[in-house]
Amino acid sequence: MQADGPPHFEVKLAETDAERRAAQRLRYRVFIQELGGTGPMVDHEAGLEQDRFDAYFDHLILTDATLDCPPEDRVIGVYRLLRDDQARIAGQFYSEDEYDLTPLRNSGRRLLELGRSCVDPRYRGGEAMYHLWQGLAKYVADHGIEVLFGVASFHGTDIEALAQPLSLLHHRHLAPEALRARAQPAHFQCMNLVPLDEIDRLAAMLQVPALIKAYLRLGGYVGEGAFVDQAFNTTDVCLIMDTANLNQKRKGIYSRGLGA
Repeated sequence: MQADGPPHFEVKLAETDAERRAAQRLRYRVFIQELGGTGPMVDHEAGLEQDRFDAYFDHLILTDATLDCPPEDRVIGVYRLLRDDQARIAGQFYSEDEYDLTPLRNSGRRLLELGRSCVDPRYRGGEAMYHLWQGLAKYVADHGIEVLFGVASFHGTDIEALAQPLSLLHHRHLAPEALRARAQPAHFQCMNLVPLDEIDRLAAMLQVPALIKAYLRLGGYVGEGAFVDQAFNTTDVCLIMDTANLNQKRKGIYSRGLGA
């Protein structure tokens, strides 16, 4: 139950099985119940959205200490984080099933894959995502991460309905070639669907999910091609952010409050 007063946010890495299960329960509510996704390891009886990669990722969790419930049930935001050294143990990055990451792997730079980011609906539009980003910024600094990437999703799989925003991302925000991940050939969905001069830019940007817009404001890019994920009922793009290219204003947004 939510308290009457303002939330008291705390962000940390999950350290116990109970905390990891709490993250998976939030993911179930958002990705399965709210967005209609599924997956081979989804546990509907226990209400857990999980996959084989969970054991290798760090799980950044955001809690609201004012909630009147057991501590492990206070998780209201999550981020899944996989460093390149963890990916070597896992055998691959999660998103390599969707994208050819050869340019990123060949860059010789420290990589961090982001995924499964979500916030409880009650906390959207407030400060919750800001606190998650602060926790992410500290993690990046602690591990010397240079390039962040991961898939982010549009809800739905109707490419015609998404043609304008996908085309806008392709024309205006395509990653430089040295960092340009590309959708795997077997399921490559072209994003160059509408000529730039035929795009209603305001309407197209309104269709872009808030998380993708946040990365773009920080100077992020998209890879080439989209991936239509029928199981999760989403259309995915690969977001890439080179921390070296953050200008001072953007860096302030990203790491405010961390003494950076």
